[in-house]
Parts: sequence; structure tokens; C-alpha cells
Amino acid sequence: MRLAAAALASASLLVLAPSDPPTLPEQMADTGGGSQLITAQAPRGDSTSGTLTWWDRRDGHWVKAGSAAARFGAKGLVEGGSRKQGSNTTPTGLYDLPFAFGIKAAPDGTAVPYRRVREESWWCQDNDSRSYNRWTEPRPADCRASESEHLIAYATQYAYALVVGFNYERPVRGRGAGIFLHVNGRAATAGCVSVSADAMRRVLGWVDPARGPRMSIGTVSGVTAITRY
Repeated sequence: MRLAAAALASASLLVLAPSDPPTLPEQMADTGGGSQLITAQAPRGDSTSGTLTWWDRRDGHWVKAGSAAARFGAKGLVEGGSRKQGSNTTPTGLYDLPFAFGIKAAPDGTAVPYRRVREESWWCQDNDSRSYNRWTEPRPADCRASESEHLIAYATQYAYALVVGFNYERPVRGRGAGIFLHVNGRAATAGCVSVSADAMRRVLGWVDPARGPRMSIGTVSGVTAITRY
């Protein structure tokens, strides 16, 4: 009888034992429908640092593939739909990843389309240009150099970069241009998300366009909580 009672008690404990807590992607409202996801999460809206994690969906669950310390805009994070250009804030939201680029050659295993930066490579940020928020080669006449980024001038940051689809498909003037996941500079960014060069190489070797990768940016809680996206 004692053995039977002990077995019954053990079985009850197994039934009552809590399951593993849901992973961050499993708490999100939307992950984009693919089987790869990058999350960039900051503690608060005024934070300039946090964590980048990349995830694979396997057998109905999200599994962490890697993580790294991340930096955000010098003025923190704001809702992407209300962001203003030049605010030094990182836009929160869920975005696609159109293509990658870099001054250096693509890391081994890179499957995402990758463009090498050349002397004539620019990212137009001129609100008056027809090329607003686009890579251009060469810089068009209606895109002022003072309102754009000469990509090759950022040897450290743009050694490797992944374009974040913020305000990209149908650009809204004044909302912001040139939001990337790129290599760390000296400090916080002007609105991008940045990680170490090693982390960028690992991410680029992992991203698979056939798996519908997306990137979600947000905070732990509040109106810009990453779980809202």
C-alpha cells in the first residue's frame, strides 16, 4: 500500500509540474508567418542597449539559435508609425529584411541577397528625392549628399549590414530612412540596431530568405512592448 501511495503521489506531482515558460516569440502577437525571427529587445523606451536574439521555428516551437548584446538609438526607441527622421530613435515594430550589404565580402554561408559597397554607393535620405530611403549607385542629382549616407565612409559600421524594412516598401517622407542591423560603432546608434562584427557574421550566415525571416524591435513592456508586434 505504501508503494502504491508513493507512486500515486509521484504521478500527481508530474501532472501538476509547470511546463516550460513560453519563449519570447511565443508571447508575441505576430511573428510574420515565417520560421525565422530576430528579436531586438530593450529594457525601456529610453534604453540604448539590450539584446538581439535570433530564433528558428521547429516542430511548432521557437528555439533560440543565438544571441548577442545590442545597441539602439541614442534617444531610445519609439513606435515606428510615429517616428520622426533625425530623432536618433530606433523604430519599434515587426519588419521584413529586404537584403544585406557590406564593405567586406559576404560571410561564409550567406544566403540573403548581399550587395558589396563601392565608392559610388549611397543610401538616400533626402525627403525631396525620388530615391528616398533607397540604395543608389551613383547618387542621383535630386538626392543631396548632405541628406544621405555615403556608405563606404562607415568602414566599421557597414562592414556588414542587414536592411530593416522600416518605412521601406512605401516610404513616408519625414518618418526616417536607412534603418539597418549593422556592426557596432563607438556608442549608441542614430536609430539603427547594432551588434558585434562576430554577431553580424553569425546572423548573416543564418538568415535564409526561403524561411520568411522577420525582425521585431521593441521593449520589455509598455506601449512599445515587443510582445505587441
